[in-house]
Amino acid sequence: MKSISNINKVLVVIIVIIGYSCSSDNEDDIAPPPPPPMGEKLTYTANIKSIIDSNCIGCHANPPVNGAPFPLITFQNVSGQASAILNAVSKQTGESAAMPPSGRLPQATIDDIGQWIKDGLLE
Repeated sequence: MKSISNINKVLVVIIVIIGYSCSSDNEDDIAPPPPPPMGEKLTYTANIKSIIDSNCIGCHANPPVNGAPFPLITFQNVSGQASAILNAVSKQTGESAAMPPSGRLPQATIDDIGQWIKDGLLE
Protein backbone atom coordinates (compact mmCIF):
# COMPACT_ATOMS: atom_id res chain seq x y z
CA MET A 1 0.00 0.00 0.00
CA LYS A 2 2.84 2.37 0.85
CA SER A 3 4.60 1.67 -2.46
CA ILE A 4 1.46 2.57 -4.43
CA SER A 5 1.28 5.91 -2.59
CA ASN A 6 4.94 6.59 -3.42
CA ILE A 7 4.34 5.71 -7.08
CA ASN A 8 1.41 8.13 -7.19
CA LYS A 9 3.59 10.90 -5.74
CA VAL A 10 6.30 10.24 -8.31
CA LEU A 11 3.74 10.26 -11.14
CA VAL A 12 2.34 13.59 -9.95
CA VAL A 13 5.84 15.09 -9.86
CA ILE A 14 6.60 13.80 -13.36
CA ILE A 15 3.32 15.20 -14.72
CA VAL A 16 4.02 18.60 -13.15
CA ILE A 17 7.54 18.67 -14.60
CA ILE A 18 6.27 17.74 -18.07
CA GLY A 19 3.50 20.32 -17.89
CA TYR A 20 5.90 23.05 -16.79
CA SER A 21 8.42 22.20 -19.48
CA CYS A 22 5.74 22.48 -22.17
CA SER A 23 4.83 26.03 -21.24
CA SER A 24 6.85 29.07 -22.13
CA ASP A 25 6.71 32.75 -21.30
CA ASN A 26 9.69 33.49 -23.49
CA GLU A 27 8.88 36.33 -25.88
CA ASP A 28 11.53 35.04 -28.27
CA ASP A 29 9.22 32.09 -29.05
CA ILE A 30 6.69 34.44 -30.62
CA ALA A 31 7.53 35.06 -34.25
CA PRO A 32 7.57 38.74 -35.17
CA PRO A 33 6.50 39.86 -38.62
CA PRO A 34 9.21 39.21 -41.21
CA PRO A 35 11.63 42.10 -41.71
CA PRO A 36 11.61 43.94 -45.01
CA PRO A 37 14.23 43.01 -47.58
CA MET A 38 17.62 44.61 -47.02
CA GLY A 39 17.60 48.33 -47.69
CA GLU A 40 13.81 48.70 -47.82
CA LYS A 41 11.99 50.83 -45.29
CA LEU A 42 9.19 49.58 -43.07
CA THR A 43 5.66 50.57 -44.07
CA TYR A 44 2.34 50.57 -42.26
CA THR A 45 0.65 48.27 -44.76
CA ALA A 46 3.42 45.68 -45.04
CA ASN A 47 4.81 45.67 -41.51
CA ILE A 48 2.86 47.59 -38.88
CA LYS A 49 -0.83 47.02 -39.64
CA SER A 50 -0.63 43.32 -38.73
CA ILE A 51 0.96 44.21 -35.37
CA ILE A 52 -1.80 46.71 -34.60
CA ASP A 53 -4.57 44.41 -35.83
CA SER A 54 -3.29 41.49 -33.73
CA ASN A 55 -2.58 43.39 -30.53
CA CYS A 56 -4.53 46.65 -30.36
CA ILE A 57 -7.84 46.54 -32.25
CA GLY A 58 -9.59 44.60 -29.47
CA CYS A 59 -9.77 47.83 -27.45
CA HIS A 60 -8.72 50.51 -29.93
CA ALA A 61 -11.68 49.86 -32.24
CA ASN A 62 -13.99 52.53 -33.58
CA PRO A 63 -15.41 53.46 -31.15
CA PRO A 64 -12.73 52.45 -28.62
CA VAL A 65 -13.75 50.10 -25.81
CA ASN A 66 -12.39 49.07 -22.40
CA GLY A 67 -11.17 52.58 -21.67
CA ALA A 68 -8.95 52.92 -24.73
CA PRO A 69 -8.54 56.64 -25.43
CA PHE A 70 -8.45 56.52 -29.24
CA PRO A 71 -9.08 54.18 -32.20
CA LEU A 72 -6.25 52.56 -34.15
CA ILE A 73 -8.23 51.47 -37.20
CA THR A 74 -6.71 53.50 -40.02
CA PHE A 75 -3.23 54.50 -41.12
CA GLN A 76 -4.07 58.07 -40.05
CA ASN A 77 -5.09 56.89 -36.56
CA VAL A 78 -1.92 54.85 -36.09
CA SER A 79 0.54 57.31 -37.63
CA GLY A 80 -0.97 60.12 -35.56
CA GLN A 81 -0.42 58.14 -32.37
CA ALA A 82 2.87 56.46 -33.35
CA SER A 83 5.00 57.97 -30.58
CA ALA A 84 2.37 57.17 -27.94
CA ILE A 85 2.12 53.59 -29.26
CA LEU A 86 5.89 53.11 -29.15
CA ASN A 87 6.03 54.53 -25.63
CA ALA A 88 3.21 52.25 -24.41
CA VAL A 89 4.55 49.03 -25.96
CA SER A 90 8.09 49.79 -24.74
CA LYS A 91 7.01 49.72 -21.09
CA GLN A 92 7.45 46.60 -19.02
CA THR A 93 4.34 44.55 -18.19
CA GLY A 94 2.84 45.92 -14.99
CA GLU A 95 4.03 49.50 -15.53
CA SER A 96 1.36 52.19 -15.75
CA ALA A 97 -0.09 52.43 -19.30
CA ALA A 98 1.91 49.42 -20.58
CA MET A 99 0.36 47.99 -23.73
CA PRO A 100 -0.97 45.59 -24.70
CA PRO A 101 -2.54 44.57 -21.39
CA SER A 102 -2.10 40.89 -22.31
CA GLY A 103 1.69 41.23 -22.03
CA ARG A 104 4.71 42.85 -23.57
CA LEU A 105 5.31 42.41 -27.28
CA PRO A 106 8.52 40.73 -28.45
CA GLN A 107 11.40 43.19 -28.58
CA ALA A 108 11.79 42.66 -32.34
CA THR A 109 8.19 43.82 -32.84
CA ILE A 110 8.76 46.89 -30.67
CA ASP A 111 11.92 47.60 -32.67
CA ASP A 112 9.90 47.38 -35.91
CA ILE A 113 7.50 50.05 -34.65
CA GLY A 114 10.45 52.27 -33.73
CA GLN A 115 12.07 51.67 -37.10
CA TRP A 116 8.81 52.51 -38.90
CA ILE A 117 8.77 55.84 -37.07
CA LYS A 118 12.44 56.47 -37.97
CA ASP A 119 11.72 55.53 -41.60
CA GLY A 120 9.14 58.33 -41.76
CA LEU A 121 5.79 56.66 -40.97
CA LEU A 122 5.40 55.36 -44.49
CA GLU A 123 1.99 54.06 -45.51
